[in-house]
Amino acid sequence: MTPSEVIKYAEKNGAKMIDCKFSDFPGVWQHITYPIHRLTDEAFEEGFGFDGSSIRGWKAIDSSDMLMLPDPSTAIMDPFLSVPTISLVCDVVDPTTREPYGRDPRYIAKKAEKYVKSTGIADTIYFGPEAEFFVFDSVRFDAQTNSAFYEVDSIEGRWNSGKEEGGKNLGYKPAYKGGYFPVAPTDTLTDIRSEMVLLMEQVGIEIETHHHEVATAGQCEIDMKFTTLTKMADQLMMYKYIVKNVAKKHGKTATFMPKPLYGDNGSGMHCHQSLWKGGKPLFAGDQYAGLSEMALHYIGGVLKHARSICALANPGTNSYRRLTPGFEAPVNLAYSARNRSAAVRIPMYSPSPKAKRLEFRTPDPSCNPYMAFAAMMLAGLDGIEKKIHPGEPLDKDIYALSPEELKDVPHVPGSLDEALDALRKDHEYLLRGDVFTADVIDTWLDYKQTKEVDVVRLRPHPVEFGLYYDC
Repeated sequence: MTPSEVIKYAEKNGAKMIDCKFSDFPGVWQHITYPIHRLTDEAFEEGFGFDGSSIRGWKAIDSSDMLMLPDPSTAIMDPFLSVPTISLVCDVVDPTTREPYGRDPRYIAKKAEKYVKSTGIADTIYFGPEAEFFVFDSVRFDAQTNSAFYEVDSIEGRWNSGKEEGGKNLGYKPAYKGGYFPVAPTDTLTDIRSEMVLLMEQVGIEIETHHHEVATAGQCEIDMKFTTLTKMADQLMMYKYIVKNVAKKHGKTATFMPKPLYGDNGSGMHCHQSLWKGGKPLFAGDQYAGLSEMALHYIGGVLKHARSICALANPGTNSYRRLTPGFEAPVNLAYSARNRSAAVRIPMYSPSPKAKRLEFRTPDPSCNPYMAFAAMMLAGLDGIEKKIHPGEPLDKDIYALSPEELKDVPHVPGSLDEALDALRKDHEYLLRGDVFTADVIDTWLDYKQTKEVDVVRLRPHPVEFGLYYDC
């Protein structure tokens, strides 16, 4: 839509408010709401001012004035607010220079798409993430000087199989690692997921399927059809918004936290990706698994830089509780056709060249998609430009390999600390085309170290009391 079309769209739908959204540095939507009379043609050029000093990882208080410029192509009617409200995703600019703000994640994604065109290698990069999440019935957590705890619960939780529920228990609790994917009454969330899907399609997100995932206690997945990098990042933000709000509407709570449960599968976000040029797919060919040489080099780049990509695609301390052997998490950096235990898989569902793609299985949905997608793309392009071959495929169950067989297979970092260290040492590829800047990387490293790694490191863990209290 154009600005004038957005105004007509708002009038047609009786909008009374404008909700302007943007992503903060870690990847959570923020918003400010304005009366509808402020929606004018000029607003799309002049923007809306706000104070950026309280936005995580952004400006200092002495230089905090910023502007949001609404993107008219993102206009939708908010599906949850009782007051009719038009929602717009915004880009953030400096009010003095009118230049895009360097730490705006959406700007980084836009630069990534511009860069791929400038290389002449391709003109389009497609992403199709599979974001998993849990829908719980309750969550409680706290951390004080003298105490710390968390507790999640779900009517589906296997741990509730012996609990009295209103004087009885009807059973049908998915087993640990047994949620993929029995019908109702074991799957209690089909209607809720369907409602999420209908709302996603209502706001323009094309959905392919939805289902229960492997873990007990309400793990789910809804799959979006692939689209271009920035648009998909926008869609993933809306996807999270819809999932959380539909869950809340039903008295439940949804989380994209990678590992909320001990002893069962965590939530990943397998990222399908492919390059196209002139409307033609570039990853189909006559090499391994029907790939082109370009696709193999792209894989080579992703695997070479995977440890530093993890600092952006698996950006929390909790991410590395998922990235452990034995829970379908791809900890070994190898590639294979069909084999889901490899970090990079080549799906073999269709022989069509248009379907030829790679699936990077390491990321999780706690990431900032604008930055994570850009990092994966830049790693792949580095592989193409430097002709990095990924080596021989590993067409075996990697989890069943002996230590001797595994010793030469690289693996993902074991902690956020390790991932940040990998990013410190390996980030030149991210600076190509000024997609990421040194300021963005330094700020990310500092924020993650001081606000997350150090905070978690300093706290006693409840399990430590069982291990050491009587020492």
